[in-house]
Amino acid sequence: MLDIKFVRENPDVVDKSCASRQNAHWDREKFFELDEERRKVIAEVESLQADRNAASKQIGQLMREGKKDEAEAAKAKVAANKQRIADLSEKRNDVDKQLFDLVAAIPNIPHESVPYGVDDSDNPEVRKWGEPTKFDFEPKAHWDLGPSTGMIDFERGIKLAGTRFYLLGGAGALMERALINFFIDTHVKAGFTEWWPPVITNYDSLFGTGQLPKFDEDLYHVSGGMYLIPTAEVMLTNIHRGEVLDGSKLPLWYTAFTPCFREEAGSAGRDTRGIIRVHEFDKVEMVKFAKPEDSMNQLESMVAEAERVLQLLKLPYHVVTLCTGDLGFSATKCYDLEVWLPSYNNYKEISSCSNCWDFQARRANIKYKDPAEFKGTRFVHTLNGSGLAVGRTMAAIMENYQNADGSITVPEVLRPYMRDMEVIKPLA
Repeated sequence: MLDIKFVRENPDVVDKSCASRQNAHWDREKFFELDEERRKVIAEVESLQADRNAASKQIGQLMREGKKDEAEAAKAKVAANKQRIADLSEKRNDVDKQLFDLVAAIPNIPHESVPYGVDDSDNPEVRKWGEPTKFDFEPKAHWDLGPSTGMIDFERGIKLAGTRFYLLGGAGALMERALINFFIDTHVKAGFTEWWPPVITNYDSLFGTGQLPKFDEDLYHVSGGMYLIPTAEVMLTNIHRGEVLDGSKLPLWYTAFTPCFREEAGSAGRDTRGIIRVHEFDKVEMVKFAKPEDSMNQLESMVAEAERVLQLLKLPYHVVTLCTGDLGFSATKCYDLEVWLPSYNNYKEISSCSNCWDFQARRANIKYKDPAEFKGTRFVHTLNGSGLAVGRTMAAIMENYQNADGSITVPEVLRPYMRDMEVIKPLA
């Protein structure tokens, strides 16, 4: 979340930020009403405390002078002040909560380098790697290749769980595990520490990374006020919630594989075929904790790491910068990596790499200290990125590596993870 002091001193900046994000709003009038009320309460409490302290001293003097009636009157005043201070403290807690909730709903401020735009059609291309795959035959979509090779069974997936779920079998199940292990191994070799977190989380963790309260309808709720995680970002970032990190050990690079669960509220009619937009999917996530002056460098290196995975798989892709109108709630800057999918005759997102600045760290209270650089503590900067979304990577491999006979060539780098399988043949 934003610093309340920053919001108080820079309301025009917040107005501009929300306007540039297109659909973001904040109640500026309510904020300053609450802020003024808070100031008045604090001022009255301070005045009452001063009166109470003065009266307390007066009581002793009056008692020594034998002025019992006046001393009792002073005691009554102290008691009344004490009750009023208690009432005002309760009122301040309520005002503080309202202010906190109001500011917590304001999205992050886009970085000055983020281009203005209305939606994803305004995202500028940064660079492109490889060329869109060309075929000398009519290529099939992964939702056709999956059943014909036995890799994906859509009908039984729906039978088992419902729409937007699918069942992997044979080479499909094998490739899912292969991709997960390949991604993790690649990131660990690059210097990331691997974690294996729970897939059920609590409110505080989801608040810390910005999913709650804004995106509650997109989450799967389970008993006891818990939730299924929408991404491992939630768990990796909150490993250090409420902690003060050693600045000399920053940056920290973390990675984890988890299944992810999303209701996909509001996505009716979008990517309804195949495995591009589903309720449960596997993903390998990268998260970084960095010093403020280094976080943009860490963002670029995170993007490079995600690109490296795509390059090793030899999948054509491009990188775009998200414009203000397409930027995520917690991000100050974000790059999307979009892989070429022949079935769409276009690029589709396969990774988002975001710098959240100190936005998540303030919500999750993650700070660092470095006595060699400054006194006290500062909020770290947090970053996250997909490395990669497994299902979408499988879809991209199936479509880009397909052959005229309906078979699918296994990418060379993936073969050691797939029992040296070279080709996935169609079912007889």
